[in-house]
Amino acid sequence: MIPLPVIEKLPKTDLHVHLDGSLRLSTLIDLAREYHVQLPSYTEAGLKELVFKEKYQNLGEYLEGFNYTVKVLQSEVALERVAYELAQDNQAEGVRYVEVRFAPQLHVHSHLAIENVVKSVNRGLGRAKDEFNRRPEVISGEEPPFEYAIVACALRYFTEGISEYYDKILHVHRFSSPERVFALASMELAQAAVRMRRNYGLPLTGFDLAGMEAGYPAENHVQAYQHAHKNFLKKTVHAGEAYGPESIFQAITDLHADRIGHGTFLLDESMISDPSIEDKQRYVRELAQYIADRRITLEICLTSNMQTNPSLARLEDHSFTAMRQARLSTTFCTDNRTVSNTTVSKEIALAIEHLALNTGDLKRSLIYGFKRSFFPGTYLEKRAYVRRIIDYYEKIEQQHPELAGGAAPQD
Repeated sequence: MIPLPVIEKLPKTDLHVHLDGSLRLSTLIDLAREYHVQLPSYTEAGLKELVFKEKYQNLGEYLEGFNYTVKVLQSEVALERVAYELAQDNQAEGVRYVEVRFAPQLHVHSHLAIENVVKSVNRGLGRAKDEFNRRPEVISGEEPPFEYAIVACALRYFTEGISEYYDKILHVHRFSSPERVFALASMELAQAAVRMRRNYGLPLTGFDLAGMEAGYPAENHVQAYQHAHKNFLKKTVHAGEAYGPESIFQAITDLHADRIGHGTFLLDESMISDPSIEDKQRYVRELAQYIADRRITLEICLTSNMQTNPSLARLEDHSFTAMRQARLSTTFCTDNRTVSNTTVSKEIALAIEHLALNTGDLKRSLIYGFKRSFFPGTYLEKRAYVRRIIDYYEKIEQQHPELAGGAAPQD
């Protein structure tokens, strides 16, 4: 076993973490009081008992907490504060690169434009980065710096009451089909993301699609992803989280996904529902081979998957072990630090304890996080940064014999 303090020393990434699912509970309480948002409890213990639980009955219960977190994130000050604290929390456990994803349209209203939403988050992350990178250990080159990127998240579907922006677009296009309205919102976000990156130089490097997969296929958002693709935004898609391999296939073919969020049921042929797929075993095998060949990385969120999928009775049943055996590119992520009550280090500890993660696979997964990141710099800058990370990792290996035996991925 590798002790948690040693895991925390290792340089890590979090490529799949939602801003509005990762507030400090103390901050949520402060902001709720300031903005007059009603909470079921105003103590951290009470919120953990009533809202942010260790175990949820279903995905709907898991998502209830966002009703409170999104409501307190409706100002530039609140967004900047939460982003700053999220970066600090990552830095405290050895995360050296984080990609913060969120749906800017959830925070847009008559007094807050979409560019101000993203700029606020960037200010918070940037301030935390500057403070960390001014540390003597980083300046001297003894330790690698902290870096980050922002990923804009579109929603597969939405209803009235989620935000002023979504209410408005639903009203204006009330005579259109819901699928067309969902697609329009995604396209507007893709266009805004491209403009904000170009006009303001924001490190907004990625585009995401989240929400319920069943009944809300990725193909509804092809135009938005095509726009992102043509304008050199990197792409990730929530897929295979609560639906079968077809959802993942659609993400990588129709939406040009560079990475897959979750991918939990990638290898589960029993989850295939398309009647035209007759040889399910072959379909899964060829899909996995396609993903492996192209090193499409799977953003693994163990705790979140256990909380939102009742079919996963034990962590030992998670598909991560089979992914590892297939030599798929995987990396550990939190999904939502607060809603799932986890950290990247805790996710790794779970994999070591329950999924027989060895030191070699641990090192590969952590380095894959840096290699497959949507790093905001040039390719050469990214290569130099990854090299520093590997050197730093190997220095920690020398200090802790229990980490010996790992080799960095060559691809």
